[in-house]
Amino acid sequence: MAGSKEPAKGTRSTAAELRSQHRSAESPGERFRAEVLRRLDAARTRGLSRDEAIRSLFPHTVLPGPTYEDVVAAIVSGAHVLFFGPSGAGKTSLAKDLWGLFPKGAWVVDGCPVLDDPLSIVDPASADRFPPCPICTRRFAPGGDPARFEPAAVDATKVPAQYVLLHEGFGFARLQGSSEVFPDHLTGNINLRKLEEVGDPMSPLVLEPGKLLQANRGFLLVDEIGKLPLGTQNVLLQALQEGMVTPSKSRESFPGSFVAVGTSNLSDLDNINDPLSDRLTSLYVGYNDRHADNRRIVALARVEEGAGWVPEVLTDAGVRVIEAWRLRTSDDNPDIGEVGSNRTLLDVATRTHAIATLSERAVPTSADLKAGLLHAMRGRLRARSGESFRQNEKRVTEFIEQYLAPSLKRSAGVYWCRYFRDSLKESASEAEALVGEGRRLKDDAALVGQSQGDSTLFPRFRSFARAVTDREHPGEPLSPFDAALGVFRLLEEYSLFACRDEDDDDAPV
Repeated sequence: MAGSKEPAKGTRSTAAELRSQHRSAESPGERFRAEVLRRLDAARTRGLSRDEAIRSLFPHTVLPGPTYEDVVAAIVSGAHVLFFGPSGAGKTSLAKDLWGLFPKGAWVVDGCPVLDDPLSIVDPASADRFPPCPICTRRFAPGGDPARFEPAAVDATKVPAQYVLLHEGFGFARLQGSSEVFPDHLTGNINLRKLEEVGDPMSPLVLEPGKLLQANRGFLLVDEIGKLPLGTQNVLLQALQEGMVTPSKSRESFPGSFVAVGTSNLSDLDNINDPLSDRLTSLYVGYNDRHADNRRIVALARVEEGAGWVPEVLTDAGVRVIEAWRLRTSDDNPDIGEVGSNRTLLDVATRTHAIATLSERAVPTSADLKAGLLHAMRGRLRARSGESFRQNEKRVTEFIEQYLAPSLKRSAGVYWCRYFRDSLKESASEAEALVGEGRRLKDDAALVGQSQGDSTLFPRFRSFARAVTDREHPGEPLSPFDAALGVFRLLEEYSLFACRDEDDDDAPV
């Protein structure tokens, strides 16, 4: 019932008790819609704006604002969704976020392999909308004869119910598209142990549920749906059209009602057959145009991974180089399409830190970023042949040589200007004093050690170190002075401690 407290996982009941509570059988789409609207209402109650409330549904995904609204509108309307766009734009991450949103709790018939709703066993209207599986119809039919199954005649007190949390294989299934995914992967196969017990290979009792049946009453994620063979696509189409699945080796159909979310790269769209495509709401998921959004993608990933520290100037410059690549390179070339992906975006900082670690540098440098960019971007090239790979590798190398220095200058300039304006209040004399202290410290380890033990020394640089620590959280084993000196060297090399009007611009180079 709406507004009622959900029971604990494993709670047992009967169909009679559920019916007395005035519960009703709902489709996965209806349950999903109710959950999304509930969360939006809760977010608005907390004071979030409409746009903020919608964005709050996707804590692990950073997308252009209109994309969020398109996704939520599709879900609230009860649609199945196809996310398409360039490789590495975040389609699968978005699909996983939707599964994270999906309500997991459900009452099921205890012992049903496809999670039949208990009300479908005892309520004719529910059974019409969501027919129970052949196994349950035999189980609750007089004499085990499915032809005699009548929901109105079933003793509801004898239908055991259990409250479960949907999980992979039970209410959630994920399928990776490829030419080797055949219809049986979706419908199911014969369980040999059950076949020995039953003896009839055509009986539904011997079926081991496939992906569509595993997703019943829940959520189906199909990655790269356009790579599925036509016959396999047709099996999925039947489920989307009818909410039923007919295994090839069974005389009867099983329920296959779920919310389907598919993904496809641009190159595979033509491989999705028209009837199946018509059943899916197509939503484009592209790269973010806003620099701040791309920065947030990297920041979220690094926090979740607990990754080592890379100075913000380097992280920001790496993002700018990838953004510049996207602006100047077509994403429909399969050999280089991944080079500008979000996966590369995340790899750059990780590789930069790894290279610094191998060189025993606690604070990564611009040279480490250059090597990290080359590793990350080269690693996303498709190696169709040695010659083409070498040509594309040369292209990447030349691109980094051209765009890294301007990116570093822009990133260092933005960093310094923010500190100059926010902390130094645009005081030229304070800035000059800070730069003087930093230059005395940066190459004098003894002086650094002395100043760390005496809080009266180098007060301006000490304030700068606190600001770096508060902003970047470098963590152990770096001291605030060590981290701040690393940042200071980058600012000295690339910003020259000058603040220009264009340093307010967060656009890529």
